[in-house]
Amino acid sequence: MPEDTSVNRPLFGGAITSTFPLRFTDVSNIRQVPDHQEVFVDPSRDESLIFELLDLKTDVPDNGSATWFLQDLANEQDAAEGAMVIEQSGVFEANGLNVGNVPSVVSTAVAQMGISKGRQGREAQNIVKVYLANIRLKGVGTDVLITAYEPVLINPLSESAATVGAGVAVPAAQSGRLPMAEVFKLAVTGFKVNDWNLFGAAP
Repeated sequence: MPEDTSVNRPLFGGAITSTFPLRFTDVSNIRQVPDHQEVFVDPSRDESLIFELLDLKTDVPDNGSATWFLQDLANEQDAAEGAMVIEQSGVFEANGLNVGNVPSVVSTAVAQMGISKGRQGREAQNIVKVYLANIRLKGVGTDVLITAYEPVLINPLSESAATVGAGVAVPAAQSGRLPMAEVFKLAVTGFKVNDWNLFGAAP
């Protein structure tokens, strides 16, 4: 297994923690992302991990909610061919995240899509694999999204090409890094709420 130290990382002022490798740097302040988001990146591999808190979408059923959010993301990113869903899980109870008697659930999905960085257009899109988990904290009316981006093919016109090089991305294991699928799994299974007041209500 590649050496890549993973530790508990504080999110949203420590109200939440999750587990993922130290190589991911918090860029939330640098990029001026919205308050409901925290963004971590490994610029050497053009990989990123995003944690997002949204109002619960009550009109989206639990079954297939992760796929729904992936398609929504593809629309938002102006992905040329939308999201080609590769796999999706069923719905499972999110142990340790129940609020009172209200169960929380989680589902995941993986897709491949073409997205461009920043304001670059479609002609500079990279092909990326996107891992998305939707943790539904129903007791506090919140959809948590954990999204991991792994480059598959770097477009020579993309600004990423200057950092990681154009062409097929080098597999993480080959670089002595934990594969993004494992990073994502760690982040989801290690997700914990330490202070429910973040959501305006204690369980």
